[in-house]
Amino acid sequence: MTRKAFEIIDIPNRTEKPRNTGLTMVLDKGLGYYAAQDLMEYASECIDIIKLGWGTHRLCSEEAVRRKIRLYTDNNILVSNGGTLFEIAYLQRKINEFFEYAHKIGLSSIEISDGSIRISREERSEIIRKCKNMGFEVFTEVGKKNPLEDAMLTMEYRIKEAKRDRDAGATKVIMEARESGKGIGVYDKEGKIKEDMVKKLTEGIGVREIMFEAPEKSQQVYFILNLGPEANLGNIKPEDVIPLETLRRGLRGDTLGRL
Repeated sequence: MTRKAFEIIDIPNRTEKPRNTGLTMVLDKGLGYYAAQDLMEYASECIDIIKLGWGTHRLCSEEAVRRKIRLYTDNNILVSNGGTLFEIAYLQRKINEFFEYAHKIGLSSIEISDGSIRISREERSEIIRKCKNMGFEVFTEVGKKNPLEDAMLTMEYRIKEAKRDRDAGATKVIMEARESGKGIGVYDKEGKIKEDMVKKLTEGIGVREIMFEAPEKSQQVYFILNLGPEANLGNIKPEDVIPLETLRRGLRGDTLGRL
């Protein structure tokens, strides 16, 4: 183990990777290789999954994307597509080609979502099983990207969808909140948490099975204080990885002495 700075200070231990809880999923919106390399040098131990945001990497050279995926994978990090790119492949009827190319380019996980499209329940489960059989870790997402559509989804629907995804083989189920964390899912228009909704989701699905997208510090603090430092959190900005880890370890005033 690499010696840490200020080891005279005792802090809570964290489960080493690969871990099943306390997952941190980082959103890569098109980081350059050297920025990614800096992130790995400073924070790779704190990152479990990196998602190549929505369709950003469709605009980058294949070699640049391959090189970055290798860098992440060499640091024991799962690398996933963005759900929107999967949805476009679905609309273009290129699911098989998409999965084959994802495998070829080095992705180790697949995100399956229908935030902007419609997929039948039966087909969604079939796609999850296909991904698992190809050797991918599968993360699914429940919720809609349009706030009006998302508001129409009942709690019963969200819980049933999540459970069916898990039954089909999904590793975790992500609660949609978009990059902003505002006006979608468990967040109101200002990004404040709908506590009753979080309570019902965790009770109905199981806190270990859910990943809450939590791009804002206040949201991260809430989940860590209320669900524990092992809460699974996603859509974390690269520059917020270490700050989030300090929240998990009680190294920041918001959680100091409260874990």
